[in-house]
Amino acid sequence: MNIKVRLTILNFIEFAVWGAYLISMGLYLGGEGLGSNIGWFYSVQGFVSLCMPALMGIVADKWIQAQRLLALCHFFAGLFMIACCFYGLSAAGSVSFGALFTLYTISVAFFMPTIALTNSVAYNALEKEGLDTVKAFPPIRVWGTVGFICSMWAVNLLGFKSTPYQFALSGGLSMLMALYSLTMPTCPTNQSGEKKSLVDALGLRAFALFKDYKMALFFIFSMLLGSCLQITNGYATSYLEAWGALPQYADSLMVKYSVIVTSISQMSETLCILLIPFCLSRFGIKKVMLMAMLAWTLRFGFFAIGNPGSGFIFILLSMIVYGVAFDFFNISGSLFVDKETDLSIRNSAQGLFMMMTNGFGATIGMLCAQFVVNHYVFNLPEGSDLLPGWQTCWYIFAAYALIVAVLFAILFRYKHNPK
Repeated sequence: MNIKVRLTILNFIEFAVWGAYLISMGLYLGGEGLGSNIGWFYSVQGFVSLCMPALMGIVADKWIQAQRLLALCHFFAGLFMIACCFYGLSAAGSVSFGALFTLYTISVAFFMPTIALTNSVAYNALEKEGLDTVKAFPPIRVWGTVGFICSMWAVNLLGFKSTPYQFALSGGLSMLMALYSLTMPTCPTNQSGEKKSLVDALGLRAFALFKDYKMALFFIFSMLLGSCLQITNGYATSYLEAWGALPQYADSLMVKYSVIVTSISQMSETLCILLIPFCLSRFGIKKVMLMAMLAWTLRFGFFAIGNPGSGFIFILLSMIVYGVAFDFFNISGSLFVDKETDLSIRNSAQGLFMMMTNGFGATIGMLCAQFVVNHYVFNLPEGSDLLPGWQTCWYIFAAYALIVAVLFAILFRYKHNPK
């Protein structure tokens, strides 16, 4: 089979594993009375991202071939995700936060490094075939997002969105990924015996970039904007289904197919990737990042004013602007780091960017969002109308994104030379 097709399947399954629960898990947790703890489940992904990908990267470099380590990580991730399902079924109605959170955290700790390992396996395979990774990989990676969307649709259409069966689907896909990974071309390990300091091994040399005012500001604002990344993943479907409490909306498409409606965000993401080269060359990183920040403001603001009836257009607009909010920030930011850093620390600088956004930013942001949502929604007396509280939360998140955008526009200085 053509290597591009094999890698397309690899990326499809990799992100299908994630899509099976990432968007719908909040619905299940809320139904089990764990709505006030949703933030902990989403923030732990950021917490493990601070260390596990780097540690697994060292193991892949020195001792275990990347394709085998990828299989091993997926095996344990799948095992503990399936355990989440069995525990959820056995303890239905009385699920303990501690027990479920422990099983879930172990699974996520093994899953998060697989994203980087999948990239490494793909790069190695493409290079062995003499292909240009810059040109060949993006069309392959897009199918990862397609896999994510397909899992979301499957969870909704199979009736898993409010049940622990979503964990079983994710775990089963992880097991499939573990087997499929072993069919990938062999990735070499570094047996040269060259010793590196722990600082070099963990990529901490890149922290020297904080001495540069421009880069320091860029990383700080990356963390501040990274705080927005997981909020709608954790709470969007719970909010959409809250409208079902109103009789006129109980059978609306937005409520019945909340996960599928949310998947429009990922569809937008695949299209917005194509706009990035043009926008970066035409407008420069500062304006592109500002577009992302303003898109986050609109993402949250449209949620606040939307509804399943006459306001459904605003819900759709919120999904559409997500592509700009996510891609223009994550991908453009990564390209900016690649351009502005020295070759000797470029990989470490990319790791630092991910640490500031998906690590510190996403973790802190989700815990703060949990505090806000608990105060305005989940801590209200039973039987209360939750919708005004939800709308207040979205307005708060929109105001936060707008403040970050204004500060970035004032403080970040970068002269762009259009090509």
